[in-house]
Amino acid sequence: MVYHSSFVDEDGITKACGCPLLSLKTYIKGPAPISDQDKIDIVDEAISFFRANVFFRNFDIRSSADKLLIYLTLYINVALKRLEGCRTLAVGTKAIINLGLENVPVPGEQGFPFPGLFTSPSSEEEAELFRNYLKQIREETSGRLLSCAYRPNGTPNKWWLAFAKRKFVNVIVT
Repeated sequence: MVYHSSFVDEDGITKACGCPLLSLKTYIKGPAPISDQDKIDIVDEAISFFRANVFFRNFDIRSSADKLLIYLTLYINVALKRLEGCRTLAVGTKAIINLGLENVPVPGEQGFPFPGLFTSPSSEEEAELFRNYLKQIREETSGRLLSCAYRPNGTPNKWWLAFAKRKFVNVIVT
């Protein structure tokens, strides 16, 4: 059974392209609301559920937060793929920073990994809001993933990097 997000659709949460803009425990500037540091956020869920969810070929969506969980699971897979050849934390950090500098496509643009997962933006403002949210959540996920993928002494954690070889819902990561 696949792990689903504990964040269910709540009233008052801003949405863009059918995705809730959930709060994050972050210092990175962006459109996401700031969450309490002691609460679990969607990034914590994505990282903790990643190693179980990556084995599934199908993912039934129960809430719009599950869509974000699917997106983050694929992003973690991409990030681990980039970290696969990096033998030190310093080299891995450079690889992750370069990944963060890449263009972030939104639904309806070429390169978006799940065309039917989110609705296309209805305006340019919604597209920019969603792009900025995805950029912020990707940067936050990357920072937290480095502490999992590398041990405190800076060497790779093979129990995490081994999952770079997995395909999530049959999406091939390049």
